[in-house]
Amino acid sequence: MFEFIKGFFTEYNDMFPVIMLSLKVSVTSTLIASIFGMTLAVLTALNEFKLKKSLMRVTNTLMSLPPVLIGLLVYMLLSRKGPLGSFGLLFSPTAMIISQSLLVFPIIFGLTVSNISESAKEIQLTCMSLGASKNDTLKAIISECRMQLLSIVTAGFGRAVSEVGAVMMVGGNIKAKTRVMTTYIALETGKGNFNEAVFIGIVLLFISFFINTVLYRLQRRE
Repeated sequence: MFEFIKGFFTEYNDMFPVIMLSLKVSVTSTLIASIFGMTLAVLTALNEFKLKKSLMRVTNTLMSLPPVLIGLLVYMLLSRKGPLGSFGLLFSPTAMIISQSLLVFPIIFGLTVSNISESAKEIQLTCMSLGASKNDTLKAIISECRMQLLSIVTAGFGRAVSEVGAVMMVGGNIKAKTRVMTTYIALETGKGNFNEAVFIGIVLLFISFFINTVLYRLQRRE
């Protein structure tokens, strides 16, 4: 039994840094996209302006934007000839976080606006009648809509952690540096190492199952 466990960890030892980097990149990009996306979404939901419908049409288009286009855009920005090339961020985890943040942002923004528009306006009117400040109104909206917002963040994380095209382009799939779970699966499948690819695939499924289980329990508690 001991020899089996030892052999397992020896064989799959290279996978754990891949799993940890994938979680780090996905969680960080989801948090960045959520902070900016939800803040702008709440402001958009509470206010009416001339180009609001056009903005939502553009957002809905960006929600289904092919990831390789995001990867191409970030690659051009971070390449040596690009405007941000002097920072040397290409083929690094930072470049992967940037591309995933841009990919997740429209999803967070669009879903937040469409899900909380009506309830946010009702909460705003209630807070105004009670003489609450803008900050208190914002806190009340976030508090009352927290389960909807949490579901949206979960959807954004699922999009980030399953991404392969953009992170492959800007990260380069470099071993022990920019290799994440999805690029690892693509690489090992191409090499014919199906055991390793299936193992990482199971890990991805487990992460998704765990997150959705936690969300379900929170919703039940609410």
